[in-house]
Amino acid sequence: MKKVLVTGGCGYIGSHTIVDLLENGFEVVSIDNLVNSTEEVLEGIYRITGKQVRNYAVDLCDRDATSQVFSAHPDFAGIIHFAALKSVGESVEQPLRYFHNNINSLLNVLQCAQDYEVPHFIFSSSCSVYGNANALPVMEDTPWTEAESPYARTKQMGEQIIRDFSEVTSAMRFALLRYFNPAGAHPSALIGESPSNPASNLVPVITETAIGKRPETVVFGDDYPTRDGSCIRDYIHIMDLANAHTKALQYLIDKKPDLRCDVFNLGIGEGVTVLEAVYAFERATGQKLNYRIGPRRPGDVVAVYADNSKSARLLGWQPRFNIDDIMKTAWEWEKKRT
Repeated sequence: MKKVLVTGGCGYIGSHTIVDLLENGFEVVSIDNLVNSTEEVLEGIYRITGKQVRNYAVDLCDRDATSQVFSAHPDFAGIIHFAALKSVGESVEQPLRYFHNNINSLLNVLQCAQDYEVPHFIFSSSCSVYGNANALPVMEDTPWTEAESPYARTKQMGEQIIRDFSEVTSAMRFALLRYFNPAGAHPSALIGESPSNPASNLVPVITETAIGKRPETVVFGDDYPTRDGSCIRDYIHIMDLANAHTKALQYLIDKKPDLRCDVFNLGIGEGVTVLEAVYAFERATGQKLNYRIGPRRPGDVVAVYADNSKSARLLGWQPRFNIDDIMKTAWEWEKKRT
């Protein structure tokens, strides 16, 4: 049984990926400093899988504390690095905090991976690296434009750091996974998106409005050059995204690719406007949503969605869920966690 380190394992994407890894025969250790998550999710993971996962509440910006975890587990077969601050709006307001946290934590994990000879590394990147792309759908070789936020810039910088590092570490293989918009919850409704800080992603904002935790959902702008004026995103179900990490890790382990560092888009390959997402929630759940149109939000890209054919071809990955499935599972999770 191969052991995997998941950083940010108590977070939204990390926790669902841990479930998929466990269900595919991996052993998992988590590092999460709980700045935007809680260890309560580990109970949900246990109830789904029947397996206990240990979390180390370590700040990855602390090199010594990070190294101590590796020293206790010198046999990691791979690392999946999720841990990062991720709010676009917050990054605009606090750029230095985002650069300090997201870059230093990555550097420390890479240094430990090198020191302890961990052969496989998966980086949690983002479609935000593309900026306002000149052509859609975006492909892995679509040229980047200027980052629209400090958060997006940390992902661009993180990818480049890994590419440069891969040039001098022949024993390691890296996969850079560019997510589009993860949403939804595990079908059991035992785990889902539950940030400690106020949610900023659209789907939890919608479900929190519908359940009564928020007075309204604000659609940031209806004057963009899109079919209904609202921004276009590619919403991918969280369990599809989780499974892609398992498949990417298996690809690195089993295929031993010649390319030291490769990149993969993870989206369903379709663009959905913010207003279409609102209507999908109403359709899938039978709930009317109180929403209004507000001004544009700084840092938002107009439109982005994926060409995922490379992930299908090399990783054998195909998304199984659609926008209605996302809304149904997110709503069941919202009702259960209230």
